[in-house]
Amino acid sequence: MPQTAPELPFFLYGTLLPGEPNHDLFLRGRAIAEQPALLPGALLYDGPGYPYAIEGHGTVHGTMVTAAPASYAELLVQLDRLEEYVGPGHPGNLYERVAREVRLPARKPTGTGTARAWVYLAAAPVARSLRSNGTLIPGGSWLTRRQPPPAPRTP
Repeated sequence: MPQTAPELPFFLYGTLLPGEPNHDLFLRGRAIAEQPALLPGALLYDGPGYPYAIEGHGTVHGTMVTAAPASYAELLVQLDRLEEYVGPGHPGNLYERVAREVRLPARKPTGTGTARAWVYLAAAPVARSLRSNGTLIPGGSWLTRRQPPPAPRTP
């Protein structure tokens, strides 16, 4: 982690979302704000139990999380470890941590706001593989990827 990395909020779109398995494990007591957000210019692909966002012509739905200042450094290290991010462009990265503009829901009827946030995008080799062989999540929402349980059969 570079010492000069800005303390940005995080745009989360998978297992760190509220109600998902890693949310409480990593964010409980460390976040001071969570709000719905959108990542334009990205597509969402299904992975082995977690999603990957890549650059593309779509929008990914997620949550912007602002870390408590006292927890920020520790949370950044833990999220980098979880996302297998070693450093910018490192060949061992599963994801790249990049700063992107995210859209926030309208607080006033006049429109939406934006904020800069850290986003974990699939590293280049992973993104290439997803583009050719991956399963796109329609609509860009990890939470809607699950198929509803089958209706019970009646005799």
